[in-house]
Amino acid sequence: MTEPATLSIATPLRPISDSIANFDDIEVPIPLGWMMAGLVLSFIGVTLLMWHAHLTLDPNTPANGALLFVMALAGLIRYTYRAPKSRTQRISRDAAEYLGMFIVVVVLGALASYPVAVGTTGYVDMTLEQIDQFFRFNWVGWYDFTVAHKSLQLLGSLVYASIYLTPVILLSYFAQADRKAEARVFIASFWAAAIFTLMLFVAFPAQGPLAFLVHGPISYMPTSALYQSELIPVLRDGTFHQVSLGALRGLVCAPSFHTTSAVLYMLAAWPIRSLRWPLIALNCAMLLSVPVEGTHYLADMIGGALVALVAYAVFKFLAKRLLLRKTLDSA
Repeated sequence: MTEPATLSIATPLRPISDSIANFDDIEVPIPLGWMMAGLVLSFIGVTLLMWHAHLTLDPNTPANGALLFVMALAGLIRYTYRAPKSRTQRISRDAAEYLGMFIVVVVLGALASYPVAVGTTGYVDMTLEQIDQFFRFNWVGWYDFTVAHKSLQLLGSLVYASIYLTPVILLSYFAQADRKAEARVFIASFWAAAIFTLMLFVAFPAQGPLAFLVHGPISYMPTSALYQSELIPVLRDGTFHQVSLGALRGLVCAPSFHTTSAVLYMLAAWPIRSLRWPLIALNCAMLLSVPVEGTHYLADMIGGALVALVAYAVFKFLAKRLLLRKTLDSA
């Protein structure tokens, strides 16, 4: 017969240990208030960066109105269905929240790269190329092989653009499956990865291998073109003053944010049986396109993968801490 004193201790501890052991089966979302506060702070931060770099937004681009409309629509749906009365309303509410937040993170991250570029100096292409040589990666050979095959150029440009498709699939799935914890961890991880990438961009500005390694006529102009080598100098010397939301360009060579995104997408897709292998295949294909279409060194891709793993680990840890605190509070 168990003594009463033993019961009083064992009863509350058992659900705590069981919950931690089965963490993957329990969802504790990052609080919405935290997410919104982070977005507000990010907006203020980007605004201050723009002001400090003497950059302004082009007020005449149609993308401004389109972005405001999308965000207003997402906010309206999220507010209207804040207390959903049906599954359809709940899915609409969550989809509006997830996609709206993700769009804001993407736009703010891309926009922030412009004032960050203003504060950079020099280029580290020689170092990045030396790292590639250490791993015996021949970027020029990879590029020449793509130039020789038109099908690879077309396929590469398509899968490179899938960076925008995969998150729509994932977030839509999270909304219909009522997997709020995973959705918010995914968005927060992507968000943190963007911040880490911008911080590393300050230390590792680069022109990219297309500008650094290819001399003479360019046989094939990839998706990322020569944006780093063309835009970074004019941002630094102060002759570029107005940024258009409709023409945001990728300025970060190292680390590769396409690689960061692909790794985060695959980590998010892994627990979803119906999406796991299609999205892993799609993002592996995107990774193969990154050296040429993204004009990235292999070193950029290694750095991008590490950024993704760190960001993901940070927010999985925070989610686990939330689980532990919630379990202890309810014990």
